[in-house]
Amino acid sequence: MTCSQHQQCLTTLMDLDIELLPWQQDVWADNTRFKIVAAGRRTGKSRLAAWMLIVNALQAERGHVFYVAPTQGQARDIMWQTLLELGNPVISGSHINNLQIKLVNGATISLKGADRPETMRGVSLKFLVLDEYADMKPDVFEQILRPALADQKGCAMFIGTPMGRNHFYELYKYAELGDDETYKAWHFTSYDNPILDPNEIDTAKKSMSSYAFRQEFMASFEARGSEMFKEDWVKFDTESSGEGDYYIAVDLAGFEEVNKKRTKNTKLDETAIVVVKVNPNGWYVENIIYGRWTLDETAVKIFQAVRDYEPLSVGIEKGIAKQAVMSPLLDLQKRHGTFFRVEELSHGNKKKTDRVMWALQGRFENGFVTLNKGEWNSRFLDQLFQFPDPLTHDDLVDALAYIDQLANVVYDYEYEIDDHEILDVVSGY
Repeated sequence: MTCSQHQQCLTTLMDLDIELLPWQQDVWADNTRFKIVAAGRRTGKSRLAAWMLIVNALQAERGHVFYVAPTQGQARDIMWQTLLELGNPVISGSHINNLQIKLVNGATISLKGADRPETMRGVSLKFLVLDEYADMKPDVFEQILRPALADQKGCAMFIGTPMGRNHFYELYKYAELGDDETYKAWHFTSYDNPILDPNEIDTAKKSMSSYAFRQEFMASFEARGSEMFKEDWVKFDTESSGEGDYYIAVDLAGFEEVNKKRTKNTKLDETAIVVVKVNPNGWYVENIIYGRWTLDETAVKIFQAVRDYEPLSVGIEKGIAKQAVMSPLLDLQKRHGTFFRVEELSHGNKKKTDRVMWALQGRFENGFVTLNKGEWNSRFLDQLFQFPDPLTHDDLVDALAYIDQLANVVYDYEYEIDDHEILDVVSGY
């Protein structure tokens, strides 16, 4: 862009009466290349998108920006009139038949439908908005639109209301992690729009299911759960009832280099160290320590937990990861003169869903599990209530289920002994 063009651009921008809500200003002012915005209904996300389309088009040296909705009809209904209204001072022409707006600097804003991907091939884009991204096939961006941003190093904004734990959720969590500085995530509820009467939201809540309200107004990524575990089964207490023995179960994440793909297995798996006191009254979950650590860091975390709680037994999920962590863990034991046996935990040829169900469902339903209050509660309960949603991680839940292998508590019930394993009537295991 030449100096004269730059000056013209600044003058043109001054002609625009840009007014933004506080939450919109936060997103607007950020320079991250790929912005992920999850927001409830009527927050003003489409209006923010319109302003960003107009300004980015005015600042583009080569002039194509796209607005993409799930269908072309939605693109027209959501954005066409808004763009004409807000961009009126800088629009030189518009063509409703092909849904294209031309600005005074020669740049164009095109409205597209993700249901017609063939209309978006072969272009070079400076900026792109994908609206209601949760309702699109992710291939549209990954195979068509992402390459269109490459030669100009263009930017993109993904906006929408969540629809469970689908690809929009995966993208949001990827950005939220902060490992990739080119991605950033924001989350806003309908209450974040000061123009929207909160009483109206409260009124809507009374006529909606709790799930629908959380999704549509609170922008919750909550999946429609299997209801394997229910909220009213969960008990909290600040201390366990009666004496008991501590057990520690460890579900290890891999220690390989994390690649940049937005997949469950390579991006978000964590090591979980579960500390549980067991007595005839049930399980008291004292603590869950979790994170993504190096091999040595993981060994230190396990060793510290053992020193802090002095468990009767320690178990680690078998596999390559266990073999890897045992060496630094043994070194720590020798160095500090603190020795303990590590049991090998096995899934027993059972699917994870079955193993978790048999180990935990009965115990929670019958009140044999109590949680200590701690910072880990939110992460654990999120995983518990969504289990076995394939897009929700279950590391903490899986680790807790392993306690069943370490501590088989005998209750005052009659039960039969299986030839291969002890049967606990509460867990069904």
